[in-house]
Amino acid sequence: MSTPTTGLRSRMPNPVPFVPEMVGIAGPLHKVLENGAVPPVTISLLQLRAGQLLGSTYFTIRETGNLRRLGESEERITAVATWQDATYFTDAERVALELVEAVLTPNPAGERVPDALHAKAAALYDDKALWTLIMAIAHIGFFTPAALIAKPVPGMPPGRNYTD
Repeated sequence: MSTPTTGLRSRMPNPVPFVPEMVGIAGPLHKVLENGAVPPVTISLLQLRAGQLLGSTYFTIRETGNLRRLGESEERITAVATWQDATYFTDAERVALELVEAVLTPNPAGERVPDALHAKAAALYDDKALWTLIMAIAHIGFFTPAALIAKPVPGMPPGRNYTD
């Protein structure tokens, strides 16, 4: 389906008619991210960085919009791309960004998530919050193939961003 404002279409139709089981997986995964253990802003910052690393316009547009709806400044949103030296983030946000980057980026020198990074995260997050961050990264991992292969239309709500 061509969108009136952009003329873009996804490569594939909505997956739900073909794999309805996906709803049973995606719904609870979304719900975990809303358990209150990690602020929604931190989750969106993490997922924006994931979208940048994956080269996914769909994810970056979605998370930029989420951050704006949460009241985030354009400076903080823009600084996610260069978070390592940006002064806009709390220590907890930095660790979340470091974790997603470690998970999604190969490390030819060793482990992707070394003990020191885990210790830094564990010092800032309790077990529930750390598992929530892990699930926020898993959420992106679950939807990455759809975002990169099916290429849903950026900025369109789920279910209305496919060709049917």
